[in-house]
Amino acid sequence: MTGVAESKVTGIIHSLNALEDDLDSLTGKVGDMKKQLTVKTLGEIDALLEKAREMATKEAEVIINAAKEKANAESAKITQEGASKLAEIESNTDANFDDMVKHVVSTILKA
Repeated sequence: MTGVAESKVTGIIHSLNALEDDLDSLTGKVGDMKKQLTVKTLGEIDALLEKAREMATKEAEVIINAAKEKANAESAKITQEGASKLAEIESNTDANFDDMVKHVVSTILKA
């Protein structure tokens, strides 16, 4: 009976050793999978970061172009208003030239 018990104990020990070896193997595989997952995750993060930068750059270009167009339109409007005011001043100067000359001569003669 002792031989049978020893045989069973030996069988259990061999089974436990095999399970321990399997567990060590699985632990190693899990470690490798973690490394692979980390590398893949970092790669995905880099790719998404690059896409986000590209999108931000395109959006910034759109905003800058819109601002530039608005500034150009405002500049053209100001230039047109300035030209209109200048024409008005020139017209007033031409219309009142004789009166201005009389006023200047009168002022000089009084001094």
